[in-house]
Amino acid sequence: MRKSNAVRSLYGHVMHELGQRIVSGKVKPGEVLPREETLAESLDVSRTALREALKVLSAKGLIESRTGVGARVLDERHWNQLDADVLAWRCASMPPDDFVDKLVEMREIIEPAAAAAAARRRTAAQLAEIETAYRAMEAAQTLEAWTEADLQFHDAVLHATCNELLQSLFSVVESSLGTFFTLSARNVSDFRYSLPHHHKVLESIRRKQPEAARKAMLAMIADSHASLQRNRKRSRRKA
Repeated sequence: MRKSNAVRSLYGHVMHELGQRIVSGKVKPGEVLPREETLAESLDVSRTALREALKVLSAKGLIESRTGVGARVLDERHWNQLDADVLAWRCASMPPDDFVDKLVEMREIIEPAAAAAAARRRTAAQLAEIETAYRAMEAAQTLEAWTEADLQFHDAVLHATCNELLQSLFSVVESSLGTFFTLSARNVSDFRYSLPHHHKVLESIRRKQPEAARKAMLAMIADSHASLQRNRKRSRRKA
């Protein structure tokens, strides 16, 4: 059992190392990875652990392995973009502007509709979860505590939709949203600046006003995106 766990730990390390290289662009689409023995030696792992890692990366759509050719990196269109690891690797490599914009677009499509559904269907217990997360945001003294509470708030809203598919979606994009919330809050003098938007969402859901909840969530997303865009412009001027 110990040997099995050790192999699993090693191939997990290798998977993350290679996955980050691919997603960050250090290894480009179309490139063929070094031969198995060479790659295993450079990563200081067994060929067994390397093969397991390559299988996982293949399942995520990042590479394809062909006999006599080796493992070739696939174009981005083949990647499982909503895979939790792929999203985490994107975030770790500091997401470019276009990725942030696409994440915002996804939020604009999903979260306002989710807030409206939560306003229609929420239970008293689910409302209490949203309010608890809001109070944690209100009390946050650090950016880390704020981001954690912010994630809990959005998770609670999705949970209140009573739609299991939407709830599952949050767990998939959680790492990306966490990075987005951190980037957005870091660029303002007071990371609690968006509390009024969250309060409007909370109150709309409390009062069971779907359209008001939808508009409040859309305004929140637009405001955080605008904050990031202003920071981009300042950064470009300084550069």
